Amino acid sequence: MSKENKFYTAEELAKELRVNIMTIYRYIKSGKLKAYKIGKEFRIEKKEFNNFLNKARIK
Repeated sequence: MSKENKFYTAEELAKELRVNIMTIYRYIKSGKLKAYKIGKEFRIEKKEFNNFLNKARIK
């Protein structure tokens, strides 16, 4: 049974987090958020997004 990965666009994440899309691009550029660049757009795997959120969580 193959497991399909869910991917988000930078725009989708910006809307979900209620931040400007440039913030998402800065996270990608700084290495805080891992992404794939397909053509001119970035794709962020769901598990990478969840890892990013867990790291950002205040204890």
